[in-house]
Amino acid sequence: MLGRISLFLLANFGVLAVLSVSMRVLGVDAWLADQGGFMNLNFLLVFAAIMGFAGSFISLAMSKMLAKRSMGVQVIENPRNEIERWLLGVVRRQAEGAGIGMPEVGVFDAPVMNAFATGMDRNNALVAVSTGLLHNMSRDEVEAVLGHEVSHVANGDMVTMGLLQGVLNTFVIFFSRVIGMLVDKAVFRVERGLGPGYWIGSILAEIVLGIVAAMIAAWFSRRREFRADAGGASLAGRGKMISALQRLSAAKEPQALPGEMAAFGISGKTMITALLSTHPPLADRIDALRNAN
Repeated sequence: MLGRISLFLLANFGVLAVLSVSMRVLGVDAWLADQGGFMNLNFLLVFAAIMGFAGSFISLAMSKMLAKRSMGVQVIENPRNEIERWLLGVVRRQAEGAGIGMPEVGVFDAPVMNAFATGMDRNNALVAVSTGLLHNMSRDEVEAVLGHEVSHVANGDMVTMGLLQGVLNTFVIFFSRVIGMLVDKAVFRVERGLGPGYWIGSILAEIVLGIVAAMIAAWFSRRREFRADAGGASLAGRGKMISALQRLSAAKEPQALPGEMAAFGISGKTMITALLSTHPPLADRIDALRNAN
């Protein structure tokens, strides 16, 4: 299932880009250079941490709203039919079993079989499923998918990812500016202020380091998927969880969600997309469940 991590990474990338551009346009970088902040690595690291964690937690706070708006999620408040009543009942039972507050439950219109959970508070989360998933999976399989997503919430994956991304953001900001200053001084021989080497070097370094950071975050997400699968198996039954994953696999793995989510599918076709994928191959996930004690 596509999920909370893809939404979060997209939001984090956008927020970090806005913060980075704003720091340059508003002259924050130039001010730091004039104050000697770039020469004091401890000061620069503290500054980078403040900006990095701010970007991460702003993204985390936005994730639920972004999910609703970008995916057109219709939150079920007053069930209109039997399937909506069933969805609420399953999520309520699983949330109680997982020891979390009742998440909001929603449906979004998409032909692909997919689902996600998001939210910065395990007691105030959102679990949403696509119409394609409801139409193409049995209720047992949908129950397993819901258990998988509820497990993500119960495991605190969003907050954990927020902390990890804050650390990654910190080092991206820190090292990109250090590299920019080194290029400025070594290549352009700039003694005071910021020259063209800083702007070119720091921007390029930020792009490259940002990709590396995304790969680390995606690797961490792939590890958490196995844990969520185990949680889904515990809440709904191992057989149901395996059946749901097999259903996805039989569909040749669901395509990515539309729009800005398109870059983050369940699995990739090339080395780069595989490294950036937030989900491990379905075959590996099925094998892990079958081999679980």
